[in-house]
Amino acid sequence: MLVFFSGELVAKTTWSKRNIHLEKIYKQVSKKTNISKKALRKAFTYYKKNYKKKALSKNYLAIADYTKSARTKRLFIINLNNGYVFRHKIAHGKYSGAIGGKVKRSSNKRNSYMTPYGFFKVGSSVGKTKKKHYRYLSVKGLQWSNRKVGKPARRGGRDVIIHPAKYVNRGGRSHGCFAICPRDQWKVFKRLKTALLYSYTGR
Repeated sequence: MLVFFSGELVAKTTWSKRNIHLEKIYKQVSKKTNISKKALRKAFTYYKKNYKKKALSKNYLAIADYTKSARTKRLFIINLNNGYVFRHKIAHGKYSGAIGGKVKRSSNKRNSYMTPYGFFKVGSSVGKTKKKHYRYLSVKGLQWSNRKVGKPARRGGRDVIIHPAKYVNRGGRSHGCFAICPRDQWKVFKRLKTALLYSYTGR
C-alpha cells in the first residue's frame, strides 16, 4: 500500500523538528551564559512562534540584555545551529541610565532619548547615514508597543538604527540607537541581518 504525505503534513513535521532543535539550543545557551533567563525564554518563545511568519533569520537570534552594565558585553548573538554565543558591548539611551550603568528606564516614544524595548527585526542590507556617513542596519518594531520604532521621523516614526560609535567601549550612551563598538561592526552586521533582536530592559 502506498501512503502519500501531503505538503501540509511534511511542513508540520519539519516545523516540529525545528522547534525540538531550538529547545535544545535554548537549554544549552541557558546553562553556558549569564543571559537573563526571563529574556532568553521570551526570545526563544517569540522566535519559535514567528520565525516563519516574520521571515526571521534561521541562523541567528540576538538579545540585548540591558539589565547588565554597559561596561560588560551585554549584546548576545546566538548561533541557532550550534548554540555558540557571540558577545559584544552595546550602548543604552541617554535618559535610560548612567554612563557605564544599567538601564533604569526605557521607552519607545519619539524624542525620549531612551532605549527602546521589545522585539525587532533587523534589516537585510547595510545602509549609510547622510550626515555622519557611518554604516548602519535598520530595525523594525514587531509589536504594537514598538511599531513606530525604526520608521522615519517624517512618517511619525522614531529613527532608531544599529550603528557603530566610539563612545560604546567606555560605556557611553546613545540617543536610543543600538550603538556598538566600531571594531565589532562587520561581525555584528554579518550575523544580525534579518535576525530577531530582543531589547530586554527588564519590563
